[in-house]
Amino acid sequence: MPDNSPVVIDLKFDRAEVEAALAGAFQARAVLHASDPDADLTGARYAVIWKPDRNLFSRAPNLQVLFSGGAGVDHILSLPDLPDIPIVRFVDHSLTTRMSEWVVLQCLTHLRQVPTYLKQQRERRWLELPQPEASEVTVGIMGLGILGQDSAAKLKALGFNVIGWSRSKKEVEGIETFHGAELDAFLARTDILVGLLPLTPETRGIFNASVFSKLRQGGTLGKPVFLNAGRGGSQVEADILSALESGVLGGASLDVFETEPLPLESPFWSMENVVVTPHAAAASDVRALFRHVEGQISRLETGEPLEYLVDRNTGY
Repeated sequence: MPDNSPVVIDLKFDRAEVEAALAGAFQARAVLHASDPDADLTGARYAVIWKPDRNLFSRAPNLQVLFSGGAGVDHILSLPDLPDIPIVRFVDHSLTTRMSEWVVLQCLTHLRQVPTYLKQQRERRWLELPQPEASEVTVGIMGLGILGQDSAAKLKALGFNVIGWSRSKKEVEGIETFHGAELDAFLARTDILVGLLPLTPETRGIFNASVFSKLRQGGTLGKPVFLNAGRGGSQVEADILSALESGVLGGASLDVFETEPLPLESPFWSMENVVVTPHAAAASDVRALFRHVEGQISRLETGEPLEYLVDRNTGY
């Protein structure tokens, strides 16, 4: 039965947005803010967190479930003194849709040569460029979770050829899939490489010079393109810059970076074939997040199992 235990909120989001979302959430239980240094968190069983304070677990020693404020959980798994309790990922239609919209937008941006047309606009040049079709381009998605599969389906609907790679074997309807040691074969087919991998010890720095050198050269786009909206730690930015400067890569769209906010001195800001977005590909809808948390708490308190549990062995 529901016990109305308090829930702790420790989200490094816009405070006004969080407060507005809380107006209609958790009405049957107390809400405690970790940002309040005087708040007594000892009675809380649940915490909704995104990059939480380092002392959260000492202040809230009786937590039973952690709910991530976003799809990624590396910000939780790297915390010191992390208690051995369930961690629940945020999975919601709004989050999934926003991510796949970003992926589709960036694929179309490079297919339709938007960076070059924007340069021509600034130069007041009227020049029509050769126009390939989506069906002539293969998009390779690394990471075939919920976000990757939704992106694949939408790209397929637009006519792109889509293939996917994951660490372990996955069957995805309508998509040719590769896994594990088949990475090189996957890369050799790929014109636009999309990174949607979680950050784990195995994926840290995976998008590097070796991977870029194995992408298909001389395809319809001429040079391959790299998109990353997964985690900044999965990419080696010096290798991206080198690949762009040498022509191994023809362009990139980056939503995540090794250091965020992206330092002002980063060359990415001024590169005409690079699209930079500020980790905004799939911003969490806080109202949807709280609905998700309430639904999972209700499941737990009525004897049903939690969904979207993180496997600490795999890191996602």
